[in-house]
Amino acid sequence: MKVSVIGATGYAGEELIRLITCHPEAELVAITSESQTGTSFDTVYPHFKGICEQKLASLQDLDEITAASDVLFVALPHGHAMEVGKKLSGSSVKMIDLGADYRFTDTNVYEKWYKVPHTHPQAQAVYGLTELFRDDVKTATIVGNPGCYTTASILALAPLAQAGLVDLKNIVVDAKSGVSGAGRGLSLNAHYSETADSIKPYGIATHRHTPEIEQALQRLSGQDVLLNFTPHLVPMTRGILSTCYATMKSGVTAKQVDEAYYDLYSNEFFIRLLGRGGYPVTKNTRGSNYCDIAWHIDERTGRVIAVSAIDNLVKGAAGQAVQNMNVMFGCDETAGLKLVPVFP
Repeated sequence: MKVSVIGATGYAGEELIRLITCHPEAELVAITSESQTGTSFDTVYPHFKGICEQKLASLQDLDEITAASDVLFVALPHGHAMEVGKKLSGSSVKMIDLGADYRFTDTNVYEKWYKVPHTHPQAQAVYGLTELFRDDVKTATIVGNPGCYTTASILALAPLAQAGLVDLKNIVVDAKSGVSGAGRGLSLNAHYSETADSIKPYGIATHRHTPEIEQALQRLSGQDVLLNFTPHLVPMTRGILSTCYATMKSGVTAKQVDEAYYDLYSNEFFIRLLGRGGYPVTKNTRGSNYCDIAWHIDERTGRVIAVSAIDNLVKGAAGQAVQNMNVMFGCDETAGLKLVPVFP
């Protein structure tokens, strides 16, 4: 597979290149950056010395890049991938968007939460959370890669929603992310002195990942979903920990909850079930494409508390994107992704 990365110098783009350079069936043919055009990649990221020293091209060269590619990964902020997608219309080149432009089936929802017009509503895009929507991904031309918070939260809640075990209008998601989730751009909120020895919530009741989680759970359950999602920034580089609270329906047993998780995920390579009573830890997934999931049942309140941990840059971004590419091209789904988590 001839692969190009549009927007290669952000953290997600860098992580894509790390994974692609180790992929047995992928060849990196082009990488772009509007701010670093003409610079070799290892100058921007010195740890790639001797591994990827390719020159960064510009989006102005998109026609040439497309002609040389089988698939484009677009790792740009929301609002930009749509223009790339429109230019690919009618071609055989596939696209995986790591931004939000193609995640929503209803473009009105996208416009409401992202505050920009959707200029490619006719795109036949699919939502690329592979474990849940693999059949869609197999035949897709454009894939909307899930967000990092949403990946962790949806995977934690999916068995409960699909099996109809919980009240889907009374879900609370409390999620925490490492600072790399804020991207590589300069921001006061991501400065070391602002984040070290501290934790803070943000985007309460307004975060853009809320409707993405609701959309996926609604599709799995066939019912309306309403939830509270609150993200937090914590002083670590990588990782997402999502703790999800849902009220069980009357008569639901612990055994039914256990069975829902094992029925859905027992054959999923990248889902590691820690079982009822387990405790996922972000460091145990660091640098890998794994998602660790456990659940607890509070008999006193009638709630199930599902917890998941992922690496926000791998399973929450680049690793999920490569997993989608593998499925789209009929490769081994784990190709290039059998990464042992980095510890300590």
